Amino acid sequence: MTTATETEFGIGTFGDVTVDLRGEPLSQAQSLRNVIAEGVLADEVGIDFIGIGEHHRVDFAVSAPEVVLAGLATVTKRIRLGSAVTVLSSDDPVRVFQRFATVDALSNGRAEVILGRGSFTESFPLFGYDLVDYQQLFEEKLDLFTELLKERLITWEGSVRARLSEQSVYPHTESDHIRTWIGVGGSPESVVRAARYELPLVLAIIGGDPGRFAPHVDLFHRALDQLEKPHLPIAVHSPGFIADTDDQAAESYFEHHRAMRDRIGAERGWPPLTPAEFRNEIEHGSLYLGSPETVARKIATTVVTLGIKRFDMKYSAGTLPHEHMMRSIELYGTKVIPMVRDILANERTLTLAN
Repeated sequence: MTTATETEFGIGTFGDVTVDLRGEPLSQAQSLRNVIAEGVLADEVGIDFIGIGEHHRVDFAVSAPEVVLAGLATVTKRIRLGSAVTVLSSDDPVRVFQRFATVDALSNGRAEVILGRGSFTESFPLFGYDLVDYQQLFEEKLDLFTELLKERLITWEGSVRARLSEQSVYPHTESDHIRTWIGVGGSPESVVRAARYELPLVLAIIGGDPGRFAPHVDLFHRALDQLEKPHLPIAVHSPGFIADTDDQAAESYFEHHRAMRDRIGAERGWPPLTPAEFRNEIEHGSLYLGSPETVARKIATTVVTLGIKRFDMKYSAGTLPHEHMMRSIELYGTKVIPMVRDILANERTLTLAN
């Protein structure tokens, strides 16, 4: 069982382009500046990690998360800084490593990478890749990136980029290590792949009962055992929002969340979100929304049920104003995280007593 002191708590954002409190749209540039302010606040209130997503769409401001993370590295002190996710399939692994090694230097060793396929495909035509090669691009580039993580002369050959022969890649990190995760959306093959490359796992659970991912957790541990590799941490990344009361949280969040969900859903053939579905996701699904007490209880249940090492709350939701997100981050750090730690500590005490 994961203990209270072992558990980490992070946040994540895709850098959504938002509106102000009057409902007026902000520029992408202002949305980026707001992400920096949100990261600074997260650092100040004791949150362990912030993850910045990568997208190439009009509704998200962050297309170069490493640049945002480099900015955060210079104005924060302790929070770990990572991607959520880096779309490795349409990037060059050498450049990804170099950029994160640079963030690691600027932050005194606080950089992390979460590698994944991403939930959108705009980056493929933008950078000249064919979606037909989707699987091969990720497989080969992940193989190369894991070799780069060893920070030694590298010889590598594949079909998706030029070969490397006894090549050094710079800068090296001071610790000879960048903490790297694999983000997955539920594919068993992706879970086994993470185990094969001996990388910790981030489960992106965006809907439904989090407990349904227990078989993926079990599969990851079994795969590590069969491969004779040490057990590695698992994190969960899910949406959430905190306000002073449950009603206030739902009222502030719903319209912004619904507009985003229906816009993306229209592209993917989903029906419009109903208030009943919204309430069900709060009560029984993977939306961690409400007062600090409500959210803390739900996070603690997920930590215990899945035995995870870290919980990351995606705090942005479409056009949700920056001011609301700042209050949510403040409550998460100052109230929710201490409450979850207390719940987990009590749970562990009861387990030991029995």
